[in-house]
Amino acid sequence: MDPLRKVHEAHKNGLLPDKVHSLIVDRFGVTLAGIDRIEKASGINFPLAYIDPSIVTSHPNASSFDYGILFARTIPVISNNKLEIIIQITAPLVAFGLKGTIHAILAHEFLHYLELVRRISKMDIVSDEISSNLFESVYSDSTRLFEPRAVFNDKTLLLHITKKFPEGFRDYKLEDKVLKLWIQKKLPTINIALDTNIIKIPVDVLANTKIDPILLQKIERVEEKVSRLRKKKLY
Repeated sequence: MDPLRKVHEAHKNGLLPDKVHSLIVDRFGVTLAGIDRIEKASGINFPLAYIDPSIVTSHPNASSFDYGILFARTIPVISNNKLEIIIQITAPLVAFGLKGTIHAILAHEFLHYLELVRRISKMDIVSDEISSNLFESVYSDSTRLFEPRAVFNDKTLLLHITKKFPEGFRDYKLEDKVLKLWIQKKLPTINIALDTNIIKIPVDVLANTKIDPILLQKIERVEEKVSRLRKKKLY
């Protein structure tokens, strides 16, 4: 699968201007470098990922003026009655994000991926609902992830994650760029209400989903590291 296929299609269909398309393609190397960096820092393969030619904005509900920008999402997809996990990376992140920001967001989604695999392996994800409150969704988001220090051995990458995700991701310069250079220019935008963004996964799909035993072993080692880190905090 070509990670840029949807971007090329959007350009071909006139949804993305030539300059924007070229910028995304030219800067895609930063994303690839981030994926390679994460794999080296964790010893675990990055899941299937693609670049979506849209920005995703989220609203607590249809009548709210409050909204957030989602630069990437980890999405469970049911295919052939099995579960696959795909990371959706938005084109504006690729086009406008700084290297450290892109790598931090990719690492954050990678942590989501690992946690999701862990929960699937334990049949612990029959229904996963995102909160209808932006603050609560940030809070629940942070509580569902592995401690980054237990996953990555790249100190600079860890610093990027810590800076970008103290209490949920915020990068005001990037958000301002996306607002002015993407949303206000009427480029592809997906609006979702958080209270309708619900993932429901049937038990039989979980039962049919086979996870690489080597991946599970690596996740178990991460869990052991998390446990050791927690014990250190207690003493």
